[in-house]
Amino acid sequence: MAFSRAQGLPGPVRFVLDVATRRNEYAKFIPPLLWLGDALLTCLVIWKVPYTEIDWVAYMEQVSQYVNGERDYTKMEGGTGPLVYPAAHLYTYTGLYYLTGEGKNILLAQQLFAVLYMATLAVVMLCYWQAKAPPYVFPLLILSKRLHSVFVLRCFNDCFAAFFLFLAIFLFQRRSWTFGAMVFTWGLGIKMSLLLTLPAVVILLFLGRGFWPCLRVLWLMAQVQLAIAIPFLPANAKGYLGRAFELSRQFKFEWTVNWRMLGEEVFLSRPFALALLGCHVVFLLIFITVKWLQPADRPLLGMILSVIQLKPPFTPPEERRVSLKVTPEFVMTTMLSANVVGLLFARSLHYQFYAYLAWSTPYLIWRFWSNPLVVYGVWLAQEWAWNVFPSTPISSAVVVNVLGLTVLAAYFSSSEDERAAQAEVSSSEPKKTK
Repeated sequence: MAFSRAQGLPGPVRFVLDVATRRNEYAKFIPPLLWLGDALLTCLVIWKVPYTEIDWVAYMEQVSQYVNGERDYTKMEGGTGPLVYPAAHLYTYTGLYYLTGEGKNILLAQQLFAVLYMATLAVVMLCYWQAKAPPYVFPLLILSKRLHSVFVLRCFNDCFAAFFLFLAIFLFQRRSWTFGAMVFTWGLGIKMSLLLTLPAVVILLFLGRGFWPCLRVLWLMAQVQLAIAIPFLPANAKGYLGRAFELSRQFKFEWTVNWRMLGEEVFLSRPFALALLGCHVVFLLIFITVKWLQPADRPLLGMILSVIQLKPPFTPPEERRVSLKVTPEFVMTTMLSANVVGLLFARSLHYQFYAYLAWSTPYLIWRFWSNPLVVYGVWLAQEWAWNVFPSTPISSAVVVNVLGLTVLAAYFSSSEDERAAQAEVSSSEPKKTK
């Protein structure tokens, strides 16, 4: 049961509960105070915890080749392997290359990533606040050991992708559809992991912006991807597409955080990969038809036929009514549920993928279970599992099961509009007389 305004509690206890559940005006001070506390914690992490080299040197080696004139993606590689990210990653780390003295000033790089972490945290907190999350959830946004490690001790490109993901969510919540789409597509240009959230972006643009404007924004997103790729296409267009969006890449079993409990033979098998892909598609279709298209309140077949015929499925007044149902809560739930569905059925998750998950789980679990004990318990289980290195069959099982639980929470949770409608129906039902 969630916190309640219990009678008979001492005044200070009631005050704390009211602040924790957003029933007191002082609740608005909780996020900025936590943010300031995490700023100090992040400085301490950089000061006290040794930096661990994983991909930074490889990133700089790849950038060095680009700076020296190489434009064939298949020829750019570093100590950890070939360049396997879209061009926005290369542009972003080229900026860091120059800022950090060709990548040699590691401390400055960590400080820059600390700024990125604090900016991302601020945007995440704004997203949570607009989605009406209670203050007692916010401490979970700053307490992750693994998340601090990913940002300021490893300097992974997932940090930039996660920033643009949550910035896109924030802009969509503010109904800035075009800006949100541009931010999202730049994040996708840094790392293709954001492809997992792309179906939700399309649905949100369709519902919130309308049919023809949605198509125009999607075309603009495609143009951005083309524009950032242009310098590399004349040299080897096929090579760029194959490396930047390499969907068939074979991950190593030794680095996986999920599915280790199945054993290496199953993990590397093609039937397992196809089963995961099939489950991902099925779950996406379920979420799209049952949850994400719910504001349309129209038969699915009719909408599909209209889209195939390139005809708007709604009249202009209907589009406006549908758009009003795309609330900040709906945006947040739709984007994050697409994210966790994709992560659940991913072939392999590495530790840096926690950048996409750590700030998704607390919100989605809270949406279904408003009990703080459940929210904190699930978070603790997830945080423990992602901090086991190397992963074990037990930690991998916890990772997968928490992801599955989060997906179920996202599916069975109801929006504010649904809850209000249910309450209205209940109140309008005639009471039985004896």
